[in-house]
Amino acid sequence: MARVLLFALLLLFASTGVAWAQLGALANTSGQHQVARNQPVTFTADSVEYDRGNALVVAQGHVEAWQDDHVLRADRITFDRNTGIAAAKGNVVLLEPDGQVLFADYAELTQDMKNGVLRDVRALLAENGRLAANGARRTEGEINELSRVVYSTCNLCAEDPTRPPLWQLRALSAVQDLEHKKIEYQDAVLEMYGVPVAYMPYFWHVDPSVKRASGLLIPSLGNSSHIGTFYAQPYYWVLDDQSDATFTPMITTKQGPQLSVEYRRRFNNGNLQLDGSAGYTDNSPQATIFANGQFSLNDTWRYGFDIARASSADYVRNFSLNTPLGTNPTLLTSQIYAEGFGQGAYSRLDVRFYQSLSTAVVGSTLPLVLPRYQYSYFGEPDALGGRLSVDFNAFNVVRTVGTNTRRAAFTVDWTRPFVGRLGDLWTIKLHNDAIAYDASAFNEQPNFGPVSQVNTARALPQAALDFRWPFMRDSGAWGTQIIEPMAEIIVAPQVGDSQFRKYPNEDSLDFEFSDANLFGFNRFPGVDRLEGGIRANVALHGVWYLAGTTFDALIGQSYRTNKNTAVPIWSGLADQVSDVVARASFAPTNWLNLTYRTRFDHRDFAVRMADALASVGVPKFSVNAGYIYTTYDPYTLYNQPPPPPAGNQFYTPRNEITAGVSSNWGHYRFNGWMRRDLQLKQMVAAGADAAYEDECYILDFRFYRRYTSYNGDNGSTTVLVQVTLKTIGQFGYKAL
Repeated sequence: MARVLLFALLLLFASTGVAWAQLGALANTSGQHQVARNQPVTFTADSVEYDRGNALVVAQGHVEAWQDDHVLRADRITFDRNTGIAAAKGNVVLLEPDGQVLFADYAELTQDMKNGVLRDVRALLAENGRLAANGARRTEGEINELSRVVYSTCNLCAEDPTRPPLWQLRALSAVQDLEHKKIEYQDAVLEMYGVPVAYMPYFWHVDPSVKRASGLLIPSLGNSSHIGTFYAQPYYWVLDDQSDATFTPMITTKQGPQLSVEYRRRFNNGNLQLDGSAGYTDNSPQATIFANGQFSLNDTWRYGFDIARASSADYVRNFSLNTPLGTNPTLLTSQIYAEGFGQGAYSRLDVRFYQSLSTAVVGSTLPLVLPRYQYSYFGEPDALGGRLSVDFNAFNVVRTVGTNTRRAAFTVDWTRPFVGRLGDLWTIKLHNDAIAYDASAFNEQPNFGPVSQVNTARALPQAALDFRWPFMRDSGAWGTQIIEPMAEIIVAPQVGDSQFRKYPNEDSLDFEFSDANLFGFNRFPGVDRLEGGIRANVALHGVWYLAGTTFDALIGQSYRTNKNTAVPIWSGLADQVSDVVARASFAPTNWLNLTYRTRFDHRDFAVRMADALASVGVPKFSVNAGYIYTTYDPYTLYNQPPPPPAGNQFYTPRNEITAGVSSNWGHYRFNGWMRRDLQLKQMVAAGADAAYEDECYILDFRFYRRYTSYNGDNGSTTVLVQVTLKTIGQFGYKAL
């Protein structure tokens, strides 16, 4: 059937003296009234008939009319000139300007589609929202009054669409407020698989298309060994397009009331977030403030801050403030900073201060960094083919009790790579560290030096020649093998143990010799402790690729002309011959990966460090296990007397295992893990997370158990159950 387009209809109406107003409504034949500019005179249909006697215009077959971004489609549309009503019948579809789609079996509309009634209505909303009703009354295109309403975001069963969805909200009546973007229900019942589980005389939620709307959020209810049974009722307040806030008052049975406030704001050049709380616990008022912001000055510079302060550790623990599930922070870090990014360069100035949340750390011993500055530069290749890099940093560390340190450090590197005729790879490296110190109370913690005042400087120039010669063989069915000898010779002045007595240590506390730092000028993480002398680092690296299988291994050792008194005795680097470090990883398939790293004594081959990790499985089900052993002893990094006998636990080697299992199977996911201290023969922690999620529903169960003591307690257990009905809200129970 030939489709009648717009220009054909205009010709037809011109010949009959008919023009549409409203939904094809007719102006009178005398032409005294003009068609308004906002009236939907644009439509198409397979055929159009005009009944002059009854003043009816009938459009049939794939009828589509549109005006002011409203679109109406139906099998048949009849316009009554006398009443000004357009009746649409058969597969009626009304498309709203905001994207909402209404379906009906029958509709009567007037006033350019903004008023009318509809029968057997179905609405397709944002975020997979679906709304159905026996009938609807439409007013000014802003209010839809619905009767016998059902709402859900769940898909219907493809095999049996008559089956009830996982959840649905059924109500006697509802009002859909299109202007204020919310849906209000009267006599509402929440059903799960068709079974009523909750009744609400009145309930409302925002339209699924709305990302932000003021109103009460779903409350939370739970139980804690610290605060008893609690109830929290959050309220979300949209302040404007750039900012909002959440107020959450809480009442408890064991402690006093508590109020949390979150404020968020976006600016053209950055964002700001403030989280504060006030409460009453342990018979005293308490409070916290967590704030962060970041702002751009231009394309190069930005500045910001992170503030974290609390009145007490128990208050943070009791109310789980600003902490992930099952964790207990021991330290709060605050900073104010400005940083810049250039071509190969980075600069940063910041101020840092800390607060202890652990009774094991005395707050007066924590440092204030006032300020710290760092600059890094990595240059382009120069005329000689080498590259220059520069690092500079300076800081002022102040302690109420302990050493006050002012330090400036300058590090410069120059490297020049070469490639030999036989594929051998050479690199010349020049390196220099220069550090200046001004420290007071050096004889106090954490340095316990022999004098109280230090004002000194030092420099350590070093040169190295690095050699690597990879050999590769393609053996067909046996895959590809790579053997790579590696060697590095370093020449530098000898550094003795005097650095433990003469220089403060602020950045070289975490020390472990492994394959990761076998090559390099300094195995310490910072420059307060330096490693000098003439030495050679050697290793053999091998890789085998075979039909999807990868085996990668490295074994190495370090040699010196003199003993190294600049490192702790237990480090594995104190003798002329170092301990042996090794690494091996084996991945025979994409579902199995084994990695092992170790350090063993060069004299008796006793294991000094071991780190193993195994992962088996695919995303639908996988298992992982880990083991770590180390004799790390931080006390040897200070020039201080050993701890008293009661503190011998600090010399206890770390000997732990971890294990975990995870599964992602369709809509289900599960994660479980545990950590056990083999040395002390006790559990450290365990946890699990099981969840189900589909297009409309989330059920999440979380469990966490801490067996170790925190601030004198006997461990803790956290249980959290959350049910989320998408686009409506989240319900949950939390036990601590």
